[in-house]
Amino acid sequence: MSMSEELNKLRAQIDEVNGELLTLLSRRAELTKQIGDVKVAQGVNRFDPVRERDMLDMIVASNPGPFDNDTIRHLFKQIFKASLDLQQQDHQKVLLVSRKRQPEDTVVAIGDTVVGAGEKTIVAGPCSVETEEQVMKVAQSLSEQGVSLLRGGAFKPRTSPYDFQGLGETGLAILRRAADAYGLKVISEIVNPSDMEMAARYVDVVQIGARNMQNFELLKAAGDLNLPVFLKRGMSATVEEFLFAAEYIVSRGNSQVILCERGIRTYEKWTRNTLDISAVPLLKQESHLPVFVDITHSIGRRDIQIPIAKAALAAGADGLMLEVHPDPAVALSDANQQIDIPQFESFMDQMYSSGLVQREDKLVRS
Repeated sequence: MSMSEELNKLRAQIDEVNGELLTLLSRRAELTKQIGDVKVAQGVNRFDPVRERDMLDMIVASNPGPFDNDTIRHLFKQIFKASLDLQQQDHQKVLLVSRKRQPEDTVVAIGDTVVGAGEKTIVAGPCSVETEEQVMKVAQSLSEQGVSLLRGGAFKPRTSPYDFQGLGETGLAILRRAADAYGLKVISEIVNPSDMEMAARYVDVVQIGARNMQNFELLKAAGDLNLPVFLKRGMSATVEEFLFAAEYIVSRGNSQVILCERGIRTYEKWTRNTLDISAVPLLKQESHLPVFVDITHSIGRRDIQIPIAKAALAAGADGLMLEVHPDPAVALSDANQQIDIPQFESFMDQMYSSGLVQREDKLVRS
C-alpha cells in the first residue's frame, strides 16, 4: 500500500469517527434538553456543579489516553457548557412573556382603564406622598385632565440612607383616600415582600421600582398577588434581564404585568439617565406585555419632556408615567424633575392636541 493510499484510508476512518462523534453528541444534546425540561418543571437550577464535577471525575478515571487528563477535562467542559447553553436557549424560546408563546397583546384592566388595547394611558402623581393636601391637589388635577391612574411613593428606596424614605402605610392610606375622592386608581411601589398583603388593601397596581427589578423574592411575591404589577427596568439591566424579571412574576401565575422603560445609566451627564428608546419597539416585538415609558426618571428634565413623550409614544409605548407636584421646589424627593400642576395641564393639552393621547372624559370628576 502506498503512502498516499494509507493516508486516505486513515482519513476515511477519521471521517467515520467524526460521524459517530456527531451522532453521539446529538444524542447527548437531546438527553440534555429533556433534562432541562424536567428541571424547569421542578423549579431546579439548570447548572449543577456537583454533578458536573462527578461526571468529569468519572470520565478522567476511565481515560485510556493518549490525551492527558487536563485535555480530557477541557474537552468535556466545553461539551458541558454547550449543553447548558442549549438548555437555556431552548427555555428562552418558551418564556411565558415571549410573543412567540403568545402572539396577541396582553391587556391589563385597572378598573375602567384598559392598558395595552391600543389607547395611550397616562400615569401621573408625586414622587413621594408627603401630605394629604398635596396628594388631593394632584388627584383633583388628574381627574380634571381625564387621567385615571394616580402614582405616588409611600415607600422610597433612596441612594442615601439619610434621604426621605417615605410615609409607609400612612402614605398608602393617603393615596387611597385621594383616589377614592376623585375616582382614580392607585399605583405605588412596594419594596418588601412582607408588605404585599398589607399593600393590597390600598393599591390597585403594585409597582416594582428600578432598584428592585432583580429582587427575586419581591418578584415572586408580586407574582403570587392578584393585582396588576408595574415593573420598571433596572438602571443597568439589559432588555433580556428585564424580561426575565417579568418572567418571575408571570411564572407564578400573575400575567397582569406592565413593563416600564425608565432610562439606563450611561456616561451622559446632561440628563439624569439615558432613555433607551430602542427598548420600546424591542420589548413590543419580543414580548406581548404592555410597555410604558417613565419620562421623568429617564431624563430628569422638565424642558424636554414634551418631545421625549412624543418620541416614546411614536416608538410604540402604550403609555407614559410622569411626576407631578403642587410645588416641586419644596418636594422632599426629585424636586428638580417634577412638574407643577399648571405645567401638567399644559402637558396634557399638548398630548391631546397632538392626537397621541385620547381624552377619557368619563373619568373627569367635579
